[in-house]
Amino acid sequence: MYDSNSAEFAGTPPPMALRPREIAVEMGLRIATALLLGLFAYAAITHWLAEPTRITLLLIVVTECLTVGLSLIVRVPARRDWSFVAVLCSLGGTYYFMAIQLAPGTRIVPEAIGAGLQIAGLAWQIFAKASLRYSFGILPANRGIVSGGAYRLVRHPIYLGYLATDIGFLLANFGLQNVLVFAGQFVLQGIRIAREEALLSEDPEYRAYRSKVHYRVLPGVF
Repeated sequence: MYDSNSAEFAGTPPPMALRPREIAVEMGLRIATALLLGLFAYAAITHWLAEPTRITLLLIVVTECLTVGLSLIVRVPARRDWSFVAVLCSLGGTYYFMAIQLAPGTRIVPEAIGAGLQIAGLAWQIFAKASLRYSFGILPANRGIVSGGAYRLVRHPIYLGYLATDIGFLLANFGLQNVLVFAGQFVLQGIRIAREEALLSEDPEYRAYRSKVHYRVLPGVF
């Protein structure tokens, strides 16, 4: 995702003319996203139909549609981070859902609790994304600065929503594969945040915002 869903700041950047190569890359990313998301949704719903009590499967589809699907309609920012590390972490952190084990695992918590965490995470994501409109995407980018709403609490509130939904699914569908997938996801998201911070910190407005909002994702922790 999602992000990305990765950059979490909105504004109205000046119009820009895209080169043919940039248009091709943009279209390729969006087509690949749509295809992979469709395959994942089909597989997850197939598993759910075989075991309808696993509500967390439906919620992981909704989560990924919100997190990744919205990147299909976003506007192109004036500047993005095309470095190898940024691209690798952004793609891995977005398309990680293809590696999730959908078959039943061990339930560390009841299905209802896992689903509750997912719903809470989704609600928080919607709250944080509502102020962004179309200003989010897969690669780190400067799309202007937002400091209201959820952004008064932490600098990257959408990632807090991702964390809650991922943990909710993992606790209700626990297994070695999912532990490795989500552990890798958390590491990649951490690197993405660092890349976003490096890019955005070139903007004096963001530096002023950062001096007021001290935590990135989890108040009092990180």
